[in-house]
Amino acid sequence: MKVENPAAFCFIMQDDIYLLNADKQLLNQPQSEIAVPVNESEPVIETQKPAINYFGKNLKYFVVLVFYPAQDVMNDGHFTALQSTLQRIGLSIDDIAIVNLAITPDVLLEEITAQLSPQKILILGKDAVPAGSTAMPFNVRQTAGNIAFLHTFSFGEMMTSNENKKAFWEQVKNF
Repeated sequence: MKVENPAAFCFIMQDDIYLLNADKQLLNQPQSEIAVPVNESEPVIETQKPAINYFGKNLKYFVVLVFYPAQDVMNDGHFTALQSTLQRIGLSIDDIAIVNLAITPDVLLEEITAQLSPQKILILGKDAVPAGSTAMPFNVRQTAGNIAFLHTFSFGEMMTSNENKKAFWEQVKNF
């Protein structure tokens, strides 16, 4: 019987195996190294963009894009107005994700949709339009794929004009 792997001997022979003196010398000599081909291409280093910072829990996959350079999320008065609007349509702050594009200005629309998986995106103001998005009609609901978009007035524009508030509300209540 010819055994190719010496480890198999322990299953075949139950007795102890002793090495001969000639075999002991072979065991002490270093084995020749097997040449392994070296891949000389440089490794691809992928840099991931950091996760998008947002406020809320995004429970209903509803994203609100805002632009407030001096704030982390929104101006307090505008935040209160947003909460009131959300309550009127049966939502809470936990149901949405507020993304302040002033903090992360280079974020693309594809990144927002990939990370937050929105079903609806509400864009408040012309400055809150994300990079890489196509031109959207103003204050008109639009659908792209399985995502509904509404680009409308910012709260700064609505606070000074009752007509802007009415136009905003007419679109948001059906959004």
